[in-house]
Amino acid sequence: SLAVPEGALGRMAEIAEWVAGWAGMTQPAITRPLIAIFAGTHGLAAAMPDAEQGATHRLVELYAAGGGAVNQLALEAEAGLKVFDLALDMPVPDIRSEEALSEAACAATMAFGMESIAGGTDILCLGAAGEGGRISAAALMAALFGGAPGGWTAQDRSNGSTFANEAVAAALATHEGHFGDPLEALRRIGSRELAAIAGAILAARYQRIPVLLDGFVSCAAAAVLHKMEPSALDHCMAAHVSADPAHARLLAAIGKTPLIESGISLEEGAGAALGLAMVKSALAIHRGTATRDKL
Repeated sequence: SLAVPEGALGRMAEIAEWVAGWAGMTQPAITRPLIAIFAGTHGLAAAMPDAEQGATHRLVELYAAGGGAVNQLALEAEAGLKVFDLALDMPVPDIRSEEALSEAACAATMAFGMESIAGGTDILCLGAAGEGGRISAAALMAALFGGAPGGWTAQDRSNGSTFANEAVAAALATHEGHFGDPLEALRRIGSRELAAIAGAILAARYQRIPVLLDGFVSCAAAAVLHKMEPSALDHCMAAHVSADPAHARLLAAIGKTPLIESGISLEEGAGAALGLAMVKSALAIHRGTATRDKL
């Protein structure tokens, strides 16, 4: 054991043990961290009162130019950053009245997400980007866990909150009776981002790669797998809890305690990148601190 008072390192020891267990080594080091952001577009975004046309496209261009907040955090953490364009020019249908994805499209998108780690990584940080994606995630969580729409939507803007609550209620009414199977709920009222992130989490599990979950959307994708099998998320940690009250509710539903109370509201991997810095620090302590038998 390390030469520090018992419990003095807080969650640092837990983090190091978690990474070591999944990496299968006693002295793991993070050398190939990857921040993966999945970007998609949504038919319902056109009706959102505060939506900006082309916002998701511009956000992806910002990442490509290195100008996003997550770009700076990736540089600081010495992490790779990949942004996956999920058919941005083809928004998923409006979930208030139509299915988001066909069975084939949902399966293909999950498979695409699984391929996101093909280049190799030793820890995966997952984020999402997409105007309207937060509403789809809220609808999916209401379908899987129950509760009023307002308990799952973001409540930071009055006009946007009203629209989001109504959109979630409409989606639940349209697709009622199809929520018993989490994957069926995902394809009906989810999104490409949610399906791809779920696929990435699955692939990481098969390859024993630790995963850091970002904000509400990436945690919503994880929740689909949790509803199918709670142990499916044992390789995942919640990097942070955001300023969104529904995010804390969702983390409680999937049994995850966040590493950081960040207070940020970005969904685009920023919180996961902050969590990555904490994980790397935990491993440095684990590797370098003297043990009691060396004193």
